[in-house]
Amino acid sequence: MDIRYSANPEDVKRYTTEELRREFLITDLYVPDTVKATYSHVDRMVVMGIMPVKEVLPIDKGINVWENFGTSFFFERREAGVFNLGGKGFIEADGVRYDLGYEDCLYITRGTKQVTFGSVKEEEPAKFYLVSSPAHKSCKTTLLTFEQANHRPCGEAENSNQRVINQFIHPDVLETCQLSMGLTQLSPGSVWNTMPSHTHERRMEVYTYFEIPEDQVVIHLMGQPKETRHLIMQNYDAVISPSWSIHSGCGTSNYTFIWAMAGENLAFDDMDNLKPCELK
Repeated sequence: MDIRYSANPEDVKRYTTEELRREFLITDLYVPDTVKATYSHVDRMVVMGIMPVKEVLPIDKGINVWENFGTSFFFERREAGVFNLGGKGFIEADGVRYDLGYEDCLYITRGTKQVTFGSVKEEEPAKFYLVSSPAHKSCKTTLLTFEQANHRPCGEAENSNQRVINQFIHPDVLETCQLSMGLTQLSPGSVWNTMPSHTHERRMEVYTYFEIPEDQVVIHLMGQPKETRHLIMQNYDAVISPSWSIHSGCGTSNYTFIWAMAGENLAFDDMDNLKPCELK
């Protein structure tokens, strides 16, 4: 498991490109029959890429749960959201099978003991993107298809940020402890996400970008509003965003991304908004 520690914003001002990428960027998430995991000390979030091809993979494959979490099983004190970004797949949670198509999502509650991941077709493997946060209460493991999400159009074509925010793991859709996740789709011709930008001091966030066309990229903006930095993101890359950092991006094409938040509350609109002209 890759461990990422918290970073002081004053130190980040002096990071080189290599240091910035090493601290915040997560790459190569999808390796056949492998569970790739990154543990962030920022709100103790865990990001996983799980790609079953020939095997059905347990969530703890290659992970020492006691050593990394001090618990007897992964979900003993955690909850998670899982999106399928590949071919048809399935997740079994405590003996119940959930079938996930492309961009479907499964919320897994605290206390779930056995979780495995599989693909329907070996030649079209599922790509499961999982984000987990600590949880102090149990809710209900729930499958959410794309159609069941709460769809919120926003932005304008003239500002190149016309998009739809699809809320899946969200208080308006289902009960969770502290995790919130969704999927945002940019319209053709729009390239800006989360612009105008914002911070939310009470919550951190993780993004993963996908549906980036071949040979195109997303330039992800981060850092304090007056000390912004950037990362070049490829298809399926993820990025850790501490609470003090903006999290915005501009692509060389339209794209889709998944956001995941955890922290002090579940208020989606609890943010400190910034005008574009306020950034430096």
